[in-house]
Amino acid sequence: MKDEDRLFLIVDDEPDMCWALENILKKNGLLSKKAFTGQEAIGLVKRDHFRMAFLDAKLPDIEGFELAKKMRKVDPAVHIVIVSGYFYKDDADIKDAMAKDLICGFISKPFNNDEILKTIHGMHAS
Repeated sequence: MKDEDRLFLIVDDEPDMCWALENILKKNGLLSKKAFTGQEAIGLVKRDHFRMAFLDAKLPDIEGFELAKKMRKVDPAVHIVIVSGYFYKDDADIKDAMAKDLICGFISKPFNNDEILKTIHGMHAS
């Protein structure tokens, strides 16, 4: 697997959440970069190609869906997964974003390792 297929972006303003996701990825031989703000995330997307991005729905400087739109403009191929304790899987905003192919998945907080890995492996199949 090429490095670019192993590189994931984690965007969350909670350091503990970034740490948890980083460790799940690392234990499975995957690489990650993290951003604590939407602005940081856009800068990283402009520099690197990410296989997938895990975005918090609520960041200090931008909403997750707005960030997803901006990221898609920079890299239309990135798979975006919203990770949130604010929304639920059957929330209208989540369903709408998935229907429009803005995001390709949703994981609720708190999550377990298997949910993350299932999402990753589901995207590798696509």
